[in-house]
Amino acid sequence: MYFAVGAILVMFLLAGALAFSLSRKEPETDYSAFAQCLAGKDVVMYGAAWCSHCQNQKAAFGEAFKYVKYVECPDNIPLCTDKGIQGFPTWIFPNGVTLVGEQPLAKLAAESGCPLP
Repeated sequence: MYFAVGAILVMFLLAGALAFSLSRKEPETDYSAFAQCLAGKDVVMYGAAWCSHCQNQKAAFGEAFKYVKYVECPDNIPLCTDKGIQGFPTWIFPNGVTLVGEQPLAKLAAESGCPLP
């Protein structure tokens, strides 16, 4: 009986420690200036709401994604067809460079010349 009570007590302590450690989140980096720089240079992301890679790409920017020039292709089929979009996400740069798939922010920075924070 003492063993069962002890085991339950240990489980509660471990659960509490886990909950505490999960609640201590690192502060998010603010990518607002980076996203605004991309927009200012006419870098555009083409995607779809249902696309998990697009969701991951948006999440990488956090709240700053609102500054990224973004085209929702299912709502803009003629434009996306005209741009030759065949996969999501697709990043198109004004110099004609096209990057397909989830991109590290460092790669977007290198291609655009926009500094990362």
